[in-house]
Amino acid sequence: MMNIDAINAIEHVELFLQGTSQAYFQLLSKQESYKWLGRTLNNFSYGRRSKREKGLLRAYMGKVTGYSRSQLMRLIARHRKHGKVFCCNYVRNKFSSKYTHEDVLLLAETDKLHDTLSGPATKKIFARAYAVFGQEEYKRLADISVAHIYNLRKSQTYVKRRRNFTKTKRIVATIGERRKPDPKGKPGFIRIDTVHQGDLDKQKGVYHINAVDEVTQFEVVLSVGKISEFYLIPILELLLETFPLKIINFHSDNGSEYINKTVAKLLNKLLIEFTKSRSRRTNDNALVEGKNAAIVRKHLGYGYIAQKWADEINKFNEEHLNPYINYHRPCFYPKTEEDHKGKIRKKYLYKDMMIPYEKLKSLPDASKYLKANISFEELDMLAYGMSDNEAASRMQEARKKLFSKILQTTPTETS
Repeated sequence: MMNIDAINAIEHVELFLQGTSQAYFQLLSKQESYKWLGRTLNNFSYGRRSKREKGLLRAYMGKVTGYSRSQLMRLIARHRKHGKVFCCNYVRNKFSSKYTHEDVLLLAETDKLHDTLSGPATKKIFARAYAVFGQEEYKRLADISVAHIYNLRKSQTYVKRRRNFTKTKRIVATIGERRKPDPKGKPGFIRIDTVHQGDLDKQKGVYHINAVDEVTQFEVVLSVGKISEFYLIPILELLLETFPLKIINFHSDNGSEYINKTVAKLLNKLLIEFTKSRSRRTNDNALVEGKNAAIVRKHLGYGYIAQKWADEINKFNEEHLNPYINYHRPCFYPKTEEDHKGKIRKKYLYKDMMIPYEKLKSLPDASKYLKANISFEELDMLAYGMSDNEAASRMQEARKKLFSKILQTTPTETS
């Protein structure tokens, strides 16, 4: 450990600086540094030294204390004037305050009572309080300038008194209940979603409305040119009518095409419960979103289709696509199990795979879930009137004709 107090000659200072050119020193505290600087200036008689020796001493003192040259010059000048190095107490120049803490509180109280009037109006209130009503506490405020009223309103005392913090209230849509439906094994709980068929040159394509029953996976796909109320409500009425099941629950995501008063009025008229997906619960509508990919995108694609083709596509959906997926296309049905930790797990077994119509018929007392004017005898004619391959072949042929007609038009005609 180096003892710098042993350095008491200018030659020692020069050797010290040469041997510590890459080293830096700093004493522990400001007071300790100042005391050491005073001793060093006295011991070396700094004022009687030559210009070169003063430069060496300043470099030495700067190395030890870490102070800059300008700071050292200020401290040396202080030592020359007072004979010692000491800390100066800094006194900030500031204007005296005319208006007290109580005056600011009176301003805050007045603004609260009058719902924060303009500066001139507030000044008039203060002047009347003192001159007309004799309230002595308003004496200083009676002569306040209008501009200074606004200054006082920015002060911490005023802000703390006037500012109120309230939590941001979330906007609650009263249409539909935000929860996951629980069918308890009963059909008639449908999940619904919208699939958009792309854009081209800022022109919107056709929209597909996809609805799936949660228990039987009975599915209805219909298409519409626009999703405004004028177009959507007739399609929803047709969709609900197409299901052979009694519809108990209608569940959608939070899209505005469904969360509106017109749809709510329609469902209320049909005595259908309306629910919507919960925030950050992506599984609430996962069934229909999976069907969007497996059915709608697979059979109708991703490419742009102009809105004018909505009626043609709807005809294809009603005559071919919907009968095929409900009476001829097998689906997996989950088997729910609870593990030793209480976690619910779903298994999809081949032995549980069925056609949606077969799943409906397999339910206990299945006929009670059908609409009053529909019977299984009528539905059997649709289900068993042709084989699965024949139904798929007819659907493929109809789809080929539909898309040939759509693709024959130019992009200009399509839009």
